[in-house]
Amino acid sequence: MKRNNKLSLALHTLGHMAVAPDQALTSEVIAAHNATNPVVVRRVLGLLRVRGLVVSGKGHAGGWRLARPAVQITVADVYDAIGAPLMTVEPLAAAQGCAIVAALHATVTEAATEAEAVLRRHFARRTIADLAQAMADGARGKSSAQGKGDLHFPPR
Repeated sequence: MKRNNKLSLALHTLGHMAVAPDQALTSEVIAAHNATNPVVVRRVLGLLRVRGLVVSGKGHAGGWRLARPAVQITVADVYDAIGAPLMTVEPLAAAQGCAIVAALHATVTEAATEAEAVLRRHFARRTIADLAQAMADGARGKSSAQGKGDLHFPPR
C-alpha cells in the first residue's frame, strides 16, 4: 500500500497556523519544518486555498494563513481538499490471470475501502483546533490516556 503524504503535510502546517493564526507562514519556512521543497508546499496548500481553507499573500509580509477559524475546519475538510485517498492498493506482482492474486487484491481493496470510510467518519469529528490543542499538549509533555506521551485528540 502506498501512503498519501500530502495530508500529513497539510495537517502539520494547519496545526501550526492554528496555534499562531495572525502569523503568515512562508512556503520556505513550512518546507523547512517538513523536510520538503517549497514547491511541494505551494502545490498542497494551493489545493486547500481552492477549497477556502487557507489564504495566501505575496510580498514582504506575505505567506499562508488560515482562511477561517481553526474550529470551523475539520480534518475531513482538509482530506477532501487533498482529493486523494490516504492509502492506495497497488496491484500485486504475479502472473497475469492468477485467481489467487486476483482474489487477494479484491480482498485487500475491499478492506482498504472500509478503512477509508472509518477514517473519513473520524476525520469529520475532528477540527484543526483539536489538532492544534493536541500539538500544544504534546509540546507541554502532557501524557495521553495510554501514558505514552503521544499526541491525541480529545474524544468526541
